[in-house]
Amino acid sequence: MSKTIPLTFILLLAFINAYAVRISGTVTDTKGNPLSYASIQVKGSSRGTTTNTEGKYFLDINAGSYTIVAQYVGYAKQEKAITVSNTGVTLNFQLAEQQLTLSEVVVKSGGEDPAYGIIRNAIKKRKEYLLDVDSFTCEAYIKTLIKTRKLPKKIFGQKLDTASRKQMGVDSAGKGIIFLSESLTRIAFKNPGKLKLEVLSGRESGSNGYGFNFPTFINFYENNVNVLTAQFAPRGFVSPIAEGALNFYRYHYLGSFFEDGIEVNKIQVIPRRNFEPLFSGTINITEGDWRIHSLDLLLTKSSQLEILDTVEIKQIHQPVTNAIWRTKDQVVYFSFNIFGIDAVGTFLNVYNKYDITPQFSKKYFDNVIVKYDTSVNKKTHSYWDSIRPVPLEPEEVKDYKIKDSAYHYQRDSVWTKHYIDSLRRMQGKITYKSIMNKGFTRTSYNIQNKTSSTFKWNPLLPGLEYNTVEGVALNASFSLREPLGKGKEQVVIDPHFRYGFNNTHFNAWATIAFNKRFRNFGLEEPEKQSGTLSFSGGKRVSQFNKDNPIAPAINGLYTLFFNRNYMKLYENYFGEINYTNKTESGFNYDLNILYEDRLPLNNTTNYSIIKYDVQKFTPNYPTEILDSQFTRHQAFIAGITLHYQPGQKYIQFPRSKVSIGSTYPTFELNYQKGFPGIAGSDVNFDKWKFSVFDDINLKLLGSLRYRFDVGGFLNNKNVPVQDYQFFNGNQVIFASEYMNSFQLAPYYANSTTAHFYAVGHIEHHFNGLLTNKIPLFKKLNWYLVAGSNAFYVNSNNNYAEIFGGIENIFKVLRVDVIGSYLNGKNGQVGVRIGFGGLLGGKLKVND
Repeated sequence: MSKTIPLTFILLLAFINAYAVRISGTVTDTKGNPLSYASIQVKGSSRGTTTNTEGKYFLDINAGSYTIVAQYVGYAKQEKAITVSNTGVTLNFQLAEQQLTLSEVVVKSGGEDPAYGIIRNAIKKRKEYLLDVDSFTCEAYIKTLIKTRKLPKKIFGQKLDTASRKQMGVDSAGKGIIFLSESLTRIAFKNPGKLKLEVLSGRESGSNGYGFNFPTFINFYENNVNVLTAQFAPRGFVSPIAEGALNFYRYHYLGSFFEDGIEVNKIQVIPRRNFEPLFSGTINITEGDWRIHSLDLLLTKSSQLEILDTVEIKQIHQPVTNAIWRTKDQVVYFSFNIFGIDAVGTFLNVYNKYDITPQFSKKYFDNVIVKYDTSVNKKTHSYWDSIRPVPLEPEEVKDYKIKDSAYHYQRDSVWTKHYIDSLRRMQGKITYKSIMNKGFTRTSYNIQNKTSSTFKWNPLLPGLEYNTVEGVALNASFSLREPLGKGKEQVVIDPHFRYGFNNTHFNAWATIAFNKRFRNFGLEEPEKQSGTLSFSGGKRVSQFNKDNPIAPAINGLYTLFFNRNYMKLYENYFGEINYTNKTESGFNYDLNILYEDRLPLNNTTNYSIIKYDVQKFTPNYPTEILDSQFTRHQAFIAGITLHYQPGQKYIQFPRSKVSIGSTYPTFELNYQKGFPGIAGSDVNFDKWKFSVFDDINLKLLGSLRYRFDVGGFLNNKNVPVQDYQFFNGNQVIFASEYMNSFQLAPYYANSTTAHFYAVGHIEHHFNGLLTNKIPLFKKLNWYLVAGSNAFYVNSNNNYAEIFGGIENIFKVLRVDVIGSYLNGKNGQVGVRIGFGGLLGGKLKVND
C-alpha cells in the first residue's frame, strides 16, 4: 500500500502536467481595432496559431512557463511571459504600429535610395535561402472562405429564386458564405523538387466533401512566383527579389525597426510599368543576412491578373533554428466580380511542427503527390475543436450548423418516399419549349434497390441542319442510363434518328455502352477510371472524313448564303464494337472493330437564300480526288490506339486514384487494318500513325504547344476514299481545331494513300508578353499568338502556313491572319475567327 500511493501520486502529477491548457485572447491595435490573422507564437518553438477576423485566438499548450509572441505585418512585435497550470488563461495583446528609423543616407541629395543596396544583397542570398535545407516536414492548417457581396438575378440563364439562394446560404440581397472548408495537411519536401502532401482531415460546410486541402505555397525566393493557380496568371509573377527584379521594380526605403535584436528594413515595392506581372506593396528584409522577414504584397488587374480583381498576400517568416527560417503564417485575400457575382475570400495557411531533419523511407516519395487519409472526412466536431488553431467566426459557426444540418437531413432521407416525391416534383413539366429548344431530363428512382434511371432528351431545334443532299435534315436523339445489378454498373443507350426532307431518307442508329459506376451519394471524389464497352449499329449519314472537318451548322450557313457545299456525305449501314480503357498508370488504349456498307448520296437541291449568277455547288463527293461518285462497297476494319504519357503524378483518394498530369509529352500510336473478304469487305490496307504532343508553360515567356505526327500506309492495295489519310482543311472564316488542322488548306485535295507523310503543328501563346507595351491591348488583356502548321507527303503534295493573331478577346475569342504555301507556291492570305484565351481556350471549335 505504501508503495502504491506514491506511484499513483506521481502518475497523477504527470497527468496534470501533460494536460493541455488553453490560452485565449484578442489582438488589437492601439485604438482597439482587431488585427485579423495576426500571428501568435510560443517563443523558442514552432508551435503557434493565428487570430481570426475578429482578432481572437486560442492556443492549447501544456502547463508550464512560456513566452507568447504576437506579431502582425506593419506592427511592432510584442512578447508576454506567462505561467499556466491547469486552468485556462486569457492573454490579450495591443500592438502599436511599427516605428521606423530612417537612415541618414536617405536625406543625402542625389544619393541612391538605400533600398536598392538592400535588395541587391537579398537577390544575392535568394538562391541560398531557396535551397537552405535538403528536406523538411510540417503541418498546415488550411481554412478557405468565400463570401458573396452581391448576386445577379440569373446565372448562365438560370434564375436564382429564393430556394436557390437559401440552398447557397445567402440572403435575399445575395450576401453570405458560399464556401467554407478546413483541412489539416502534413507536408513533406526533399530536394530536388520532391513533394508529398498527406491530407489528414478535411471538412466542407454543407457536404461530405474533403474541403480545399492544398496549401497555397507562395515562395518569394523563386524567381517566378505562382499564386494560387496558373489559370489566374499563366506567366506567373516576378518576385521582388528575383534575379532580374531591378529591371522590373523600383524600390523605396521606408526605414527600419529592431525585433529580437535584429534590424529589419522595410522596403516599398513599386512596379516600373503597369500591366506587367508584378507586385506592389512592402517587403521586410533583415539586415546583415538579407532574408525575408515578412511581406504585404498586392496584385491587381494592372498586374495582368485574370478572373480575380485583387489578390493580397501577407506572410510572416520565423526562425525554425538559428540559421533556418520558414513561413509561419500566410493569408491570401482575394476578390472578384464576374458574371454579376461579387465575392471576396481568404485562403489561410498556418504552418506548425517544422522538422528540418526528417527521416524518410526509401520509397516514401513516389508518384503519389497527394494522399488522403481513409477517414479524412469522418472526423467529429470535437476533433476539429481540438486541432483548429484559429477560432471560427460567428458567421462560420452558423454556416456549419445550418448547412451541415441540411446535408445530414438530405443524406438520411435521400431514399425515403417523401424526399423522392419532392425530387420528382422539382423536375417540373415537359413543355413544348423543353422539347424543341431546351431539352429536359427525367430521373426515375427505385427506393427498394436505391438506384436511379435517367432519361435525357436533346432539343430538336439545335439538331436542324441544311445541306444540298438532304435539304432540311432533322436530328432527334435521347439517352437512357440504367443501373445493372446493385447499381455498381450501368448501361447507357443513345438512340439517334435523322430524316432528310428533300431526299426522304430516314436513318436510325444507336449505341449501347456498359461501364462501372463508382460514385456514391456524399462521396466527394472523382469516379474511378474504368473500361467502357460499347456496341453501335444501324444506318447513318457520315462525312467522308470521320474527323468531321466542318460543322453541319457552318456548312448550312455557307450553303444558304454563299453557294458552298463543303460538307461531303455518304450513307452507311454499320456495326461497331469499341472498348476503351483508361488506366491509373497513364497508359490508355482503345480497341475498335467497324463494319460499313457504304452507299453514295447525291445532291437533291441547289436552293440558297442568296442567288448567284454562277452556280458554285459541287457534286457530293471529294471532286479534288475523285472524277465521279464512288460505287457502293463494304469495309471491315479493325484498329487499336495506344496512348501514353510517362511520369504521371497522382492524387490518392480513399477509393480511387486520379492522374494530375506529367511534365513529359504524350505519345500516341494508331494502327488500322482493312480486311478483305470478311462479310464481303472490299478494303485491303494497313495504316499507321505515331504522334507526340505537349503543352509547355514557359512562365514569363508564355506557353508553347506542339504536335508532330508521322504515318502512312504499309499496304495500300485497296483504299476507298473514306479511308484515305486526310489533312484536315478549312475553307470557312471560322477557325477549325487549332492543333489538328490547317486553317487555309482545302478539305480533300491533299488526301493521300502514300507510304509516308509527316505533319507538324506549333503555336506560341505570349500570354501578355509584348502586348503589355501596347496601350489598348494591355488594358483589355489581349494576347499575341503565333505559329505554323505544315504537312509533307512528297514534292508535289505539301503545305505550310504561318499565322499570327490576337486571343483572349473578351476572354473568349481569337482572330488570326494566316499566309499559306501550297506545293511550294504562294497560296493565299486569310483571316480565321475562333475560340481562344482564358475561357475560349477551353472550348472546342465545333461545340
